[in-house]
Amino acid sequence: MPETDNIPVLLQVEPVLAVTDVPKTVQYWHDVLGFRNQWTWGEPPNHGGVSWQGAFIQFSHNPQLAAASKGNAVFITVRNLERIYDLHKENGAEIVEPPENKPWGMAAYTLRDINDYYVVFAGASLRKIENGNSIVPPVNVVSRLPRPDEYRELVAAVGWEKNQDNLRTETILAAPVYGVVAEDPQGNAIGCALLLSDQASFYYVKDVVVHPQWQRRGVGSRLMKKLSEWLDANAPEGAYIGLFTGENLAAFYKRFDFVPTFGMSRRIFRKKV
Repeated sequence: MPETDNIPVLLQVEPVLAVTDVPKTVQYWHDVLGFRNQWTWGEPPNHGGVSWQGAFIQFSHNPQLAAASKGNAVFITVRNLERIYDLHKENGAEIVEPPENKPWGMAAYTLRDINDYYVVFAGASLRKIENGNSIVPPVNVVSRLPRPDEYRELVAAVGWEKNQDNLRTETILAAPVYGVVAEDPQGNAIGCALLLSDQASFYYVKDVVVHPQWQRRGVGSRLMKKLSEWLDANAPEGAYIGLFTGENLAAFYKRFDFVPTFGMSRRIFRKKV
């Protein structure tokens, strides 16, 4: 038996909230909060749940526990936070904390559901507000590959392959079928993202890089948005889009419709003579 057969793989997490009325709760999460899928179990229903893309919540009929659990919270990361906030306002959800940028680099708002649970929706940082007007970060995202010198500076700034030579850089940049670059007001490259492909059925997102001085300012989100728009317009029906990332960035890529999947990798390391 292969060793990997015994490795635990976590696939999904679903909080189970105690409530006093399962059908009423399921209907609220569907009608007001926008969760598109719903189900109940039992007659009358004593268990149920809702889901929306990668978010799953279950509800169990337990009035005593529900009374003791008031004030607990569920944290949900999303893409396009402002649009979901507008939906919840329009549907009459009770917003207890409006959207604001948080110290940990995300934006979030909090609402209270009909069971007095708090639901926190969080996503990419919002544009700064001053005197009631949005201040758009002075960044221009363009469809092009970074120049070799720009690429080397970016990967060095984030600690990747600091001693990369010119030939290797040029080889790397000869492979992508598409690329995007974020530029500051002076035209300097402050971020990039590359896309590899067989141009038939498979695409691979590579080297999404943002200079440390510009991180947590929405630059990475704008790079991925531009790249995703190109894929939506040019990738064939049913094409597979892949990427490698650490667990700390999984929530970021989920905002662009990437989902966790099982994969394996191998790197080549040769002994130096």
